[in-house]
Amino acid sequence: MESVFDIIGPIMIGPSSSHTAGALKLASMARAILGDTPTEVKVNLYGSFAKTYKGHGSDRAIAAGFLGFSTEDERIPDAINIAANMGVKVNFVPSNISVDHPNTLEFEMTDKSGLKVTVQGISIGGGNVIIKKIDKYEVNLTGNYETLIICHKDYPGIIARITQIISNKYINIAYMYVSRLERGKDAMMTIETDDYIGIDVYNILSNLSDLNFVKIIHKAQAGG
Repeated sequence: MESVFDIIGPIMIGPSSSHTAGALKLASMARAILGDTPTEVKVNLYGSFAKTYKGHGSDRAIAAGFLGFSTEDERIPDAINIAANMGVKVNFVPSNISVDHPNTLEFEMTDKSGLKVTVQGISIGGGNVIIKKIDKYEVNLTGNYETLIICHKDYPGIIARITQIISNKYINIAYMYVSRLERGKDAMMTIETDDYIGIDVYNILSNLSDLNFVKIIHKAQAGG
């Protein structure tokens, strides 16, 4: 059952929890996944976002999220100008392509090193969001928990090895999602935990030979 806070949403600057607080949180999570403030972002807007992003202030909320602002930050109305002054290029592209959820955003991000990451997510109301895709991998991340994102080789036993390391640190797994493009090739595992994930966990996982990528996203980074 949804609580009143799921429906009303957090304290925020803007008229709509889905189109303002949700948009900001999606951008905040995308920024955390990238690992830095992007130098350039193409924002693909779908469904209701494509129709109302200017009137509801979604464009300013998205820019604010990429700058690391909270939903209560009084600078949100001027976030696009602030981003431009900081050298962050944000390009908004409304789309009429049909998608599964009416409040869908996709961010094509580039950081200062040239790294490119694409993140797609949905705003589900009350400032709550779900990241549905990172690059080509399907995921299911809320930003409401400590989060591990791991790219690894797909073979029997690898998931058990990873979860055993987490268990050994007395970290409780709340949710886990594994996605692969092809059997025996690369896969992406996303883990949301009830407990703080420390640098010691990162160091152990990073030393596993079959892991290509490990990232920790703390709840505060995701606006959760």
